[in-house]
Amino acid sequence: MNEILEEAKQNMILKEKDLSPFACKSQEGIWLKEDVEDIRPIFFRDIDRIIHSSGYARYIDKTQVYSFIQNDHITRRVLHVQLVSKIARTIGRSLRLNEDLIEAISLGHDIGHTPFGHKGESLLNSICKKENIGYFCHNAQSVRILQDIEGLNISMQTLDGILAHNGEILKNKYEHNIEKTIDEFKNDLYNTFHEEDYSRKIIPITIEGSVVRISDVIAYIGRDIEDAIILGIIERNEIPEFPKKIIGDNNSKIVDTLIKDVIINSLEKPYLSFSEDIFEALIELKNWNYEKIYNSEKANANYDKIEKLFTKLYYFYLEKLSEVNIKEELKKNTITSSEKVLYHFVNKMMKKPNADIKRVIIDYIAGQTDKFFLNECEIYLE
Repeated sequence: MNEILEEAKQNMILKEKDLSPFACKSQEGIWLKEDVEDIRPIFFRDIDRIIHSSGYARYIDKTQVYSFIQNDHITRRVLHVQLVSKIARTIGRSLRLNEDLIEAISLGHDIGHTPFGHKGESLLNSICKKENIGYFCHNAQSVRILQDIEGLNISMQTLDGILAHNGEILKNKYEHNIEKTIDEFKNDLYNTFHEEDYSRKIIPITIEGSVVRISDVIAYIGRDIEDAIILGIIERNEIPEFPKKIIGDNNSKIVDTLIKDVIINSLEKPYLSFSEDIFEALIELKNWNYEKIYNSEKANANYDKIEKLFTKLYYFYLEKLSEVNIKEELKKNTITSSEKVLYHFVNKMMKKPNADIKRVIIDYIAGQTDKFFLNECEIYLE
């Protein structure tokens, strides 16, 4: 039986002999704590642990761009990560990179996103700064959820790729730092929570991490245009002429053009890049998206209301938790289901070294879905 399992294990990694010399092989994977023997390669295990995590399940009701929109065809966070994964794996397979690592990073990269997307992220960051507890960044929060809150053993390469992803940054040359150590990764993670905009400085340890960075942009740039057209925010003929001519005027053309351009300009190279005209067109389109879509009235509807709710809910939790003995409360049969979830989470997190109740409350809010957040506000604030 052991011989059969060993053969199965070897079959799982057999394809890696054909990978690019720039690819990260499974045998190069690094656990941050010991793990049991398994027939699955290290990054394959990362995928399984991520998709079975509670954080992954909560993608299903988290905003991508638009909140409070009753339309099942509008992109939610759960669809976005799938699109990133598919695009990244297409690029990765074409460049003979490690698809398991790419998929793991892709599926985990937005687990730390808050309810109401980047608006929620900005609001939690403001609260963190006001409370002098550092900063809030969804990429670092994704690592925190997987590693510290859920306690999953995920490889350093996957966590580093998640931490290093930043779909807001466009570059014409995506490099990686193969010399990065475990201590340097941990330092990057710490600094992201304690130095404003530090995440913009991070370079991934693997080229697979770079693939996810570039795929994040490819996944949202055209898809957000399609959503905006469905909602009547823009019309297709408004797309600027230069990007329209160079990369296309619909999501299918845009994705196809960008993927092929990355492949053509990155094959057999230790970095990823776009051609000059594609890159210029992409920058113009991204800037146009911000002006016409992300800063539109519809994309920011109810922002003032959400801002007040985030602040009120944070301080409500802070006051409530300062007034109760959580262990004693959990023994009571009279506490509500909402209180039970809150107390169990806080009780678990406050047992960790250097726990800070303010940061734990930020963790709790960040992990909520849009619906759960609004339910909490209705229960406690109305």
